[in-house]
Amino acid sequence: MKRALITGITGQDGSYLAELLLEKEYEVHGLVRRASTLNRNRIDHLHRHPQLHLHYGDLTDGVSLVNLIRAIEPDEVYNLGAQSHVKVSFEMPEYTASADAVGTLRLLEAIRAAGLDCRFYQASTSEMFGATPPPQDERTAFYPRSPYGAAKLYSHWVTVNYREAYDLFAVSGILFNHESPRRGESFVTRKITLGVAAIKLGVTEQLELGNIDAVRDWGYAPEYVDGMWRMLQHDEPQDYVLATGVGTTVREFCRTAFAHAGLDWADHVVHDKQYERPTEVDALVGDATKAAEVLGWTATTPADELARIMVDADLEQMSRLLAR
Repeated sequence: MKRALITGITGQDGSYLAELLLEKEYEVHGLVRRASTLNRNRIDHLHRHPQLHLHYGDLTDGVSLVNLIRAIEPDEVYNLGAQSHVKVSFEMPEYTASADAVGTLRLLEAIRAAGLDCRFYQASTSEMFGATPPPQDERTAFYPRSPYGAAKLYSHWVTVNYREAYDLFAVSGILFNHESPRRGESFVTRKITLGVAAIKLGVTEQLELGNIDAVRDWGYAPEYVDGMWRMLQHDEPQDYVLATGVGTTVREFCRTAFAHAGLDWADHVVHDKQYERPTEVDALVGDATKAAEVLGWTATTPADELARIMVDADLEQMSRLLAR
């Protein structure tokens, strides 16, 4: 039985990855931050699974990581924990750097110091490309445009460095935007689908958004965690882009989401400058040819279908809440 450690297990990707690994009969350990309130709703349905174990810790606390790695002795480590909101990274740049950049270094060093024969996955991001025009693949130059993108770029390169310096099986998955009904409510896709549900059910009348002309490559999160797993099963540690290869504007995502609920987005969406970034990333569209050829991985859910999946889920959830 393989043993895996997932940082960020309570997040969107962490919850889907935990499900996948448990289905594959892994023993799964998850790192969770101590807080005054529990934030485990994405993994509540797994809490009685005999092969799931949760541990308190934090990527900003190196001692907790060293102790945890030594105690668990994982075969695979998936580093999904992060301060992952781009706009928030401008407001909390130091914390973002500590968790997203130095946190990866702390985790890699804990693995190296323990002398484990362990495979490591680093959650890199398309935000590292930033201002570099699409399409973007593994050979594209990086040009991050936020503290989040810059912190993730450090994590990406320190992962490469530990692979080359210490012969660790360490890979970076450069994932383009991937969404689901479990996406955080402050991220633009989920903000849109929640807004659609609230307007359709009469809770509110409008939705405030920032730059609706930004282009993103949106895929379906459960497919992307399968790509993460595949990277660690390959014989050779390499870095991969995961993406659909299709760009969609925020405007187009809005149009599809509202239309699915029988609404016209133009009647309800208003611009609010507070949601714009100090430095914008105009377009991110990935080329996942390498992942298809080497791993046999391809994205199958287009952005319009994703929007409909998320709207349906939020309408159902909000209807249940209003019925109480």
